[in-house]
Amino acid sequence: MNHGAGGELMQEFVSRHVLSHLEGTASEVPLEALDDSAVVDGIVFTTDGHTVKPLIFPGGDIGSLSVAGTVNDLSVMGAEPVALSSAVIMEEGLDMETVDRVMAGLAEASRACGVPVVTGDTKVIESGGIDGMVIVTSGIGRRSPHMDSNLERARRSREVKSAWLTDDNVAPGDALIVSGRLGDHGVALLSFREGYGFDTDVKSDVAPLNRMIASALQAGGIVTIKDPTRGGLANCLNEWSSKSAVGIELDGPAIPVSETVNNACELLGIDPLSIGNEGKAVIACVPEAAEDVLAALRSHPEGEDAALIGYATAEYDRVVIRTEMGGRRVLEPPVGDPVPRIC
Repeated sequence: MNHGAGGELMQEFVSRHVLSHLEGTASEVPLEALDDSAVVDGIVFTTDGHTVKPLIFPGGDIGSLSVAGTVNDLSVMGAEPVALSSAVIMEEGLDMETVDRVMAGLAEASRACGVPVVTGDTKVIESGGIDGMVIVTSGIGRRSPHMDSNLERARRSREVKSAWLTDDNVAPGDALIVSGRLGDHGVALLSFREGYGFDTDVKSDVAPLNRMIASALQAGGIVTIKDPTRGGLANCLNEWSSKSAVGIELDGPAIPVSETVNNACELLGIDPLSIGNEGKAVIACVPEAAEDVLAALRSHPEGEDAALIGYATAEYDRVVIRTEMGGRRVLEPPVGDPVPRIC
């Protein structure tokens, strides 16, 4: 299970057993970059398989999740999502009420973000062949009309390596922003699935973020964005640190995590910063743009709890958190996701 969980084991697996069999490309953002989307001839393209359990959970369902995950993967590259495809694979015997609820969730999310599902496929597997339903969603996008002015503001401060919001664009001094509270999605699913009871207070944050991200790009000065899904904030920032060859220093008390999620994670012995999210964005921008980016995020319901959580630095070669007591600890990349089957 850890080979598909988004942490170090998955990175090693993909490199050794997937990329080693595929030819490199000359695309603007190629497969081997392992960013959230590829860019080919100016077209941004991504695909994602969704295996969440249960299919319907507090705050969402596999249908709304499939739309949000794909729209967000396009948006964080600096794209304006245009269209989606959806392949639905169902287990024989799955009840039609569940099918209708999931498809209603998918349709509602598509309408809400203004990105239509324009093609797809349907398959049925014999009973026991899969667990209920799997949805594979792909999406295409075009370059956001705000990208050029956004990067122009960033380039007034420093050189920017890529013309897209790739993982290797972070540089010392960049401000790091998260768009809201972390850990809600993973804790909501785990609690609902295992019957812990935290689901009475915690709902999934699943949401398409294309409109919020477009506003942030209008503010300008952003060099990279990522949605911290599998492996959470810890995996996201360690990828940035590794690909950009920079250190990251976080202000622990500034990282927004709800009291309920904190309490649940303490009880279960897991780190809320390593839990997947489905409606959050992590943003790196030049420092003088930070307040404008925060204001843009906070103008949207999905970003009302946005916070500045730290800076990239040349002082370290890893991700470090300053604790409330004034000490420092290393935020290691997760080996796998502590809460499997949440996306």
